[in-house]
Amino acid sequence: MCRRPNMLRRLSSHATEGLAAFFSSGKKDENLICSPSHNNEKQKTFDNSTESHPQHTIYFNPVVLFGSFISFAAIAFYAGVIIRILMLSNSETQLNGSTQTRNLSLSVATNWNVKQLPPPTVIPGKEVPPTTYTFQHFPVQGSRTNYDLHLPRLDELDDVVSMTNEDDSSDDSSDDSSDDEEDDIDDLMEGLHLPAGQHLLVDIKNVDPIFLNSEERLAEAMIQLVDESKLTLLSYHCHGLVPVGVSCAGVLLESHVAFHTWPTEGVISMDLFTCGSGKLIPTIPSIQQLFGVKAANEDPADDPMMMWSHKLRGFRKGFVPGYNFELNPLDADLGSEILASHDFDIKKPLVSAAETDFQMVDVYEVLDPKQRRLSDYYKSLEDDGSYESLHPEFFAPDHILLLDGRIQSTRYGDAPYHESIVHPAMITHPNPKRVAVIGGGEGATVREILKHSTLEKVVMIEIDEGVVNLSTKYLPEWQDCSSIAHHDGCAEWCFDDERADLRVEDALAYFNDNFGSSSITKSASENDLQEQFDVLIMDCLDPNDDHPFAKVLYTDDGYVTSLYDALTEDGILVVQVGEAVNSRSPSDENGDFENRSTMIKMLDAIGFKSIHIYEESHCQFGAPWTTLIAFKDVETRKRWYRSPAAVELDLSRRILPTKDGKTSLRYFDGATMKSYQMPSRAFEDNYCRQQDKPEECAEKVRFGNVEEVNVSSAYNPVFERHFA
Repeated sequence: MCRRPNMLRRLSSHATEGLAAFFSSGKKDENLICSPSHNNEKQKTFDNSTESHPQHTIYFNPVVLFGSFISFAAIAFYAGVIIRILMLSNSETQLNGSTQTRNLSLSVATNWNVKQLPPPTVIPGKEVPPTTYTFQHFPVQGSRTNYDLHLPRLDELDDVVSMTNEDDSSDDSSDDSSDDEEDDIDDLMEGLHLPAGQHLLVDIKNVDPIFLNSEERLAEAMIQLVDESKLTLLSYHCHGLVPVGVSCAGVLLESHVAFHTWPTEGVISMDLFTCGSGKLIPTIPSIQQLFGVKAANEDPADDPMMMWSHKLRGFRKGFVPGYNFELNPLDADLGSEILASHDFDIKKPLVSAAETDFQMVDVYEVLDPKQRRLSDYYKSLEDDGSYESLHPEFFAPDHILLLDGRIQSTRYGDAPYHESIVHPAMITHPNPKRVAVIGGGEGATVREILKHSTLEKVVMIEIDEGVVNLSTKYLPEWQDCSSIAHHDGCAEWCFDDERADLRVEDALAYFNDNFGSSSITKSASENDLQEQFDVLIMDCLDPNDDHPFAKVLYTDDGYVTSLYDALTEDGILVVQVGEAVNSRSPSDENGDFENRSTMIKMLDAIGFKSIHIYEESHCQFGAPWTTLIAFKDVETRKRWYRSPAAVELDLSRRILPTKDGKTSLRYFDGATMKSYQMPSRAFEDNYCRQQDKPEECAEKVRFGNVEEVNVSSAYNPVFERHFA
């Protein structure tokens, strides 16, 4: 508990205690004998045997002595009261006169009144197990008030719940939802006794000081938060502190909630821990609404500002049957890269744990102070002619799309990622007219393909329509084609372009049905060769994802063969293949990217003439990202190694310009293409770490004569780096 020292109160208290001690230590005799003093004479000692010195005896009445004691005690008590009143008045003056110009009216009289705080409540239908309630108060001078409230006894609680259920049963609409409510309660009770939980930490500033010093209002907000979160508050304990501030701790059936306030500074800090299966992230808007109370007459620029973080706590593996951390979104990028960070100036869930038919979708708006300043963002919203206001796109918060907890795309990594996966292949192909996209639900891959003037048709096969719709609503930039909308057939919205064809269906079934082994029995005349594609881009799950569908995408022989058959004779296949290797990574076949290694070998066996891997390090994924490109034709592969000038010339002829005649590309150019042409040393070393080490990996061969190299594989980074 945080509190401020109350020195004057301590001094007055000690003075009272000292006075009482003085009187209590006196003799019990009724008579006190004293000797008078005489000026300019030495005090003489009593001598009972000498009659020449008379004794003076003073008799005190017990009533007088007791009255004196009461008088002195009363004086000390009221002195302490006056000092406390002065201190509380001074604290009010400090709050009213602080540099933050906050208003707080503290009534001294209310400190002496008993306040009625709201009792804990329980969700109707939720069974509360038997509990015991014990407490111990310690007399602390820094606490001006203290309260203890707890749930009624089980028999009383049963009466309350039964009355609530009777009221609910009278409502016809409750019958329709009763089953769902029972399921929700069962879900909430699940996992209460496992040694694992979720921890939510929240700090809010610029909060109304009057609210922060009110035990009643804070307790009401805490109870409402617990109810909205479908938790159970067993009891709570609050202290009003001297001179100001409140500390509260609530015991939940699921664990605890606690907070402390600093009214003078307008700050509240809170933590909420639960060990149930209920989700805490959806409570963030409620916390901001209930506890981020804005002071009256405050400057709009001083709106309450919240920082928060969420972490998984405890142990799951070994305690939760069948637990796989790779399948828990909170154990993936969502938990480690976004939720666990407490220093983001802005962290707002635009979409939180939205369940589609196939996966969980999250969209977050974040502003990392290590990358952008909050003051610059606010300045970019003004119309003052400043650099920030003229270029707001440089200072806006980042938007991050996550599927099953894994980062798929970001606002500031959008152009580097999507342009790098589309334009190298498109500009390498001599005349790409028909293009297919597998996945790419956010729409940005299609957006980049539509910028090519040679394009006649782009087909996007996406199984999850929910991702497309959520991206349309919360990530409009990803589907915005307004920069090229002035061209014939183009549209402001990418999927409205007459060249775009969105198909919501299973990509495996689409390619197996149209280009798989079943179509081989058809004659050439029956097969529609016009349906083949010049470029095919697979922008979906990462090869190392622990997901059954991911394994099929990268290792199913029938599906991979259908991709080969779906391409024209000079066709190009593009696949995003996850995080790049580093200098100390084991070979893909023996590490986390076994699926990537398997797919490369399958593409080689199927008949692709050349397979190449390149990296892009600006995708905002936390590591360089890798793209695989495979050529069915050797002649097409030769165009891969063109000079930057030749690539720039081709781009100027093909890429549809903006209305003012500028390029619609934001990242890719000839020099960038040059950086993709050669695989990194890390991929060469990774290739040579295979269990059966290729012949060309021998030192004398790698730096010797090309004639000594027997290139037997379409994927050979050693040959590319030293002899291509």
